[in-house]
Amino acid sequence: MFDVGIIGGGIVGLATAYKLSQKFRTLSIAVIEKEHVLAKHQTGHNSGVLHSGIYYKPGSLKAINCRNGKKAMEQFCKHHDIDYQLCGKIVVALNEEEVPRMHNIFQRGKENGVNCKIISREEMLEIEPHVAGVQAIHVPECGIVNYKQVCLKLGEIIGEKEDNKLFLGHKVIKIETKSNNLVIETNHQTIECKHLINCGGLHSDKITKLGGQNPPAKIIPFKGEYFELKENAKHLCKNLVYPVPDPAFPFLGVHFTRMIDGSVECGPNAVLAFGREAYGKFDLNLKDLFESVAYPGFQKMAIKHWKMGWEEMWRSYNKKAFVKALKRLIPEIKLDDLLSAPAGIRAQAVSSDGSLVDDFLIQESERIINVCNAPSPAATASLNIGSTIVEKLASRL
Repeated sequence: MFDVGIIGGGIVGLATAYKLSQKFRTLSIAVIEKEHVLAKHQTGHNSGVLHSGIYYKPGSLKAINCRNGKKAMEQFCKHHDIDYQLCGKIVVALNEEEVPRMHNIFQRGKENGVNCKIISREEMLEIEPHVAGVQAIHVPECGIVNYKQVCLKLGEIIGEKEDNKLFLGHKVIKIETKSNNLVIETNHQTIECKHLINCGGLHSDKITKLGGQNPPAKIIPFKGEYFELKENAKHLCKNLVYPVPDPAFPFLGVHFTRMIDGSVECGPNAVLAFGREAYGKFDLNLKDLFESVAYPGFQKMAIKHWKMGWEEMWRSYNKKAFVKALKRLIPEIKLDDLLSAPAGIRAQAVSSDGSLVDDFLIQESERIINVCNAPSPAATASLNIGSTIVEKLASRL
């Protein structure tokens, strides 16, 4: 019997357990993770960017949690000697048509309190000499971090307390609500708790259903495929280079990211994954795929955005097309500059009307709090998301 159970050993689940144990030191906490290691899925495939909060609508959960979460993450990394750098990034307007959209993003950034400024092409080339474009936003406070390292440290701190336990390799099969507690049946044993927090990421909607609630949106897995620059091409990108994103989509477009280990990744595209954990190009989970394509919300989204979807799929199977997209930002990139890098899968909540849920989405019942949508910048914001969930739970404790 535990006071609080948390399903999901990714960065949001671990950050929540950490914040909970910091605020209520007498509580017993169980973190239940189906994999045998922490941070295996979205967190483990994260690009490692410490986001500034420049893109998000002022006042939104994303904006608030990202700004506060970034500061908290920097302090956590500093305190625990975790690798991070505030290396800065530029958001590039490639032509005059994109300049008004770039100014809108700049305005959002200012309203959110982000340290940013608009720079000329000449100033941009001083920062990133190989980039195309007419103007850019420079965000010096943006950074990079090792989120796996963060998760391992969080897990270590949580596990130090005798009353807490990390249940690795425990897949949740059933959740039963009783008068005074919840009974969580896993593939190995039964775990009881008084309150439950669902941070199941790619499976959050399924866990919401197991807990007796109707999820407000369905998780559709989108795969992001990456390439890595070879050693002789790393000089083409010094830090972080992003295009001006399309406001119709919650994706940031193909970009260049220097990782904390010194490698440079470029991508991602955004294609429908053929399974919630189907990372390989030819991986397939028929049940997951059928659930995605049979969902009316996905069908409406696909009809509305079929052209962009087709372009993303084409880039997935045609390396030359992918390189063409990269050349828009850095024209000197060549086909043989690139090595395939591991793909990631984003848990994107899609409403029944076909709209992509852009903000964080948290659903509550008497004993259960469900994190139904926590896309990027959830890793950056994780410590503050954890604090937000703890505040919601505090009155019940």
